[in-house]
Amino acid sequence: MKPIRTILVPIAFSRRTQTLLDYAVGLALELNADLLVANVINIRSMEAISRVESMGYQVDTEAYRRSLEEERSGLLDEMLAKSVFPRDRVRTIFKVGHPFDKLLQIVKEETVDLVVMGSRAHSELEHVLLGSVAEKMFRHSPVPVLSYRMRR
Repeated sequence: MKPIRTILVPIAFSRRTQTLLDYAVGLALELNADLLVANVINIRSMEAISRVESMGYQVDTEAYRRSLEEERSGLLDEMLAKSVFPRDRVRTIFKVGHPFDKLLQIVKEETVDLVVMGSRAHSELEHVLLGSVAEKMFRHSPVPVLSYRMRR
């Protein structure tokens, strides 16, 4: 069996993100693995800002992306500060795009050995209408995906 050296933790900054991150930290400590924490800014949000900008409103799409990354980076720093995991063994990645596509890209480019993700960040209705990123990852990921089922 191939050793697990890098664990990818995709986070959506839902109310359960801290719980997921804590679980991944515990697993990484147990396996002596590094953590790669990823957040994908959905391209749909960026496209909506671009449409508003194209109507003549003073909105800067790139500034919006940067402010989202800065805000989310700060939130992630606060969450990681609550853990005992060594900061030099954590990397963060922010991408813009379709979440499933970008997560698969990260898995392939960053030599990820395991993905640990929450099983649901959206409502059941959204899952039925849009599909689930976690479900797509289970079907298409080239590495194992561990689903952390969060209690309500």
